[in-house]
Amino acid sequence: MSDLPETMFAVLQKGEGYSGQSTGPVIEDGSDYLEAAEIPVPAPGPGQVLIRLRVASVNPSDLHFIKGEYGQPRIKGNPAGFEGCGDVVAAGAGAEGLIGQRVAFVVALGCSGAWAEYAITDATSCIPLRPDVSDDDGAAQIVNPLTAMAMVDIARQDGEAFVVSAATSQLGKLMVSLGRDLGLKPIAMVRRAEAVAALKQAGAAEVLVTTDPEVVKTFAAISAELKPRVFLDAVSDQLSEQIFAAMPNRARWISYGKLSAEPPKLTQMGQFIFMDKKIEGFWLTNWMRNTPPADQIRVVGEVQARFADGRWKTDVSVHLPLRDVVSGLAAATKKTDGKVMITP
Repeated sequence: MSDLPETMFAVLQKGEGYSGQSTGPVIEDGSDYLEAAEIPVPAPGPGQVLIRLRVASVNPSDLHFIKGEYGQPRIKGNPAGFEGCGDVVAAGAGAEGLIGQRVAFVVALGCSGAWAEYAITDATSCIPLRPDVSDDDGAAQIVNPLTAMAMVDIARQDGEAFVVSAATSQLGKLMVSLGRDLGLKPIAMVRRAEAVAALKQAGAAEVLVTTDPEVVKTFAAISAELKPRVFLDAVSDQLSEQIFAAMPNRARWISYGKLSAEPPKLTQMGQFIFMDKKIEGFWLTNWMRNTPPADQIRVVGEVQARFADGRWKTDVSVHLPLRDVVSGLAAATKKTDGKVMITP
């Protein structure tokens, strides 16, 4: 590492552990949770790589995490950021084969995060990128695309139709288009009526506007016809519970996010007994732990092919310079037309 700088600019977490709160992936002031600092460039340990950042993505999970609301604890003073794209510039024992490669990566538990000029992660958390995949697509190559592939695969095992909430999110759009390509019938849920046409064009069989006072009644009629048995839900609020209650027997409510701070109440307990319904969670980390490597390689190859040939693309709302993250992240994440990308 003699040719690398001794220090780097990084955006550090101010909190430690869990907050015990559940207020959703919204922040009003980045300085409540983050601080900028010049810190030593970390050295990779055995099986780890050091990555010079090109682009880091901002996901709802990042916002939950810096607020202490995610499924793993914060480490005070550690760089934030789960996912990015960059060049491997150094490696520990056993990981030397990745040196010089441009990779998509997620930051393993306890490693040095992506919101910094350099990041550390396990070599097994990196995916070498094809040259025809852009840096922006590379920085959003793992969390959303692999989740989309895994969850739509779950949905297709239970019939043709499935329900997707927050369908205008990057992940929602990926699942809708993938469902269409597989001959399925995605039922999309959105907040804004102006999003309906675009989602129909993307492949949604039906689009529900959640602000419509008749939305549950409308869905009940669609449910009776299409019989969706899987609900892929990023919102997890009371409307989600009402949608689930209007689904047919053997329905599965799969929560993979908590965009709403509202805690839902279960109102149809008999359905769990007499209709064999289930509520469960999905976390990509567990999918990666439990899926055989050969299956993961197949899925990763399909994801890259979709980005390379244009079937999928990453909609970017703003490129936020790393040195502006603390002051600018709150405003940037309020934009609704794409992802926030952080650049060095």
